[in-house]
Amino acid sequence: MSAPFRLILALMLCLAGPAAARADTALVAVAANFAETADALLPAFRDATGHDLEITTGSTGKLYAQIKAGAPFDVLLSADAATPARLLDEGRAVAGSGFTYAVGRLTLWSADPARIGGDGRAALADPGLRFVAIANPDLAPYGIAAREALQSLGLWEALQPKIVMGQNIGQTHAMVATGAAEIGFVALSAVLSPRAETKGSHWDVPQAMYAPIRQDAVLLTAGADNAAARAFLDFLRGQEAAAVIDRFGYGAAE
Repeated sequence: MSAPFRLILALMLCLAGPAAARADTALVAVAANFAETADALLPAFRDATGHDLEITTGSTGKLYAQIKAGAPFDVLLSADAATPARLLDEGRAVAGSGFTYAVGRLTLWSADPARIGGDGRAALADPGLRFVAIANPDLAPYGIAAREALQSLGLWEALQPKIVMGQNIGQTHAMVATGAAEIGFVALSAVLSPRAETKGSHWDVPQAMYAPIRQDAVLLTAGADNAAARAFLDFLRGQEAAAVIDRFGYGAAE
């Protein structure tokens, strides 16, 4: 091998080596309500960093159980703040890595385009209303928020006979979409989704009526040395990710 050729080859290896070392893949567990947003973030993350993600979605409770059983996820994007805090307390996540990546927004929604106007209270107080769907407050953060909103409106007690509960916010949305309930408190992200087949009508519940629905991210111990995992958490804090998250109906952490 000639000296010039060896020099060229060495230069090529120097250039290629760091790039190959930088490229990595992270296994990310994502709460089901954020799955569509995560899919939208993925191409921008790849372009910005050269890293890749493998995304698994499910309920936060199910993902927590998988992590506890040894699933090799590098990152968790939770639907709440409590689960990442629990993982940190248990030593299953990297200390200091947790933060709020999105804040859920609650909206009162109906599949009927004419049912909800600018006054959500009036829609709820309609004497012809049969059922109001909410997520179970004992199981779902959005259910807690719905109860707080109804209490703020002074309607929690009056609407008790009409309230029907879904086990999670996705099931609650389905109850309204299918007409099982004429109206319901759902995630704004589901209503704004490009995949939503029914737009209907909605009234966004003022934030002052319920505690913020914080969704926290955390670096799991399996991902402590994974460059892609750390890069993704950094990316989530950036302006490009914030714009996508806002477009899908979530608020930013304060």
